[in-house]
Amino acid sequence: MPKNDNPSIKNEEVYEALRDKGASKEKAARIANAEASPTQHPSQKGGKAPPYEEWTKDDLYDRARELDIDGRSDMSKSELIDALRR
Repeated sequence: MPKNDNPSIKNEEVYEALRDKGASKEKAARIANAEASPTQHPSQKGGKAPPYEEWTKDDLYDRARELDIDGRSDMSKSELIDALRR
C-alpha cells in the first residue's frame, strides 16, 4: 500500500492509480476522497442535470468558462460539449 504523504488524500491507492492513468492531482484527489467517503458514490450516476445536448450554447459556454476551457469563445455547441466531456 502506498505511503500517505498527503493527509488530505483519504484513499492513497485510488489517488495513485488515477495519477498513473494521467488524471490531474486535483481530479485524482477529488475522486479518491469521494471513494473513501461512505456518503459519496462517484461511480454511480447521480446528477439530475439534463445531458449537454439539451443545454443552450450560452449555458455550455458559461460552464466552459467556469472550467477555464481554452478556446471556448470560438467553439460551436458540439465542440463545447466535446470539450466539457473531456
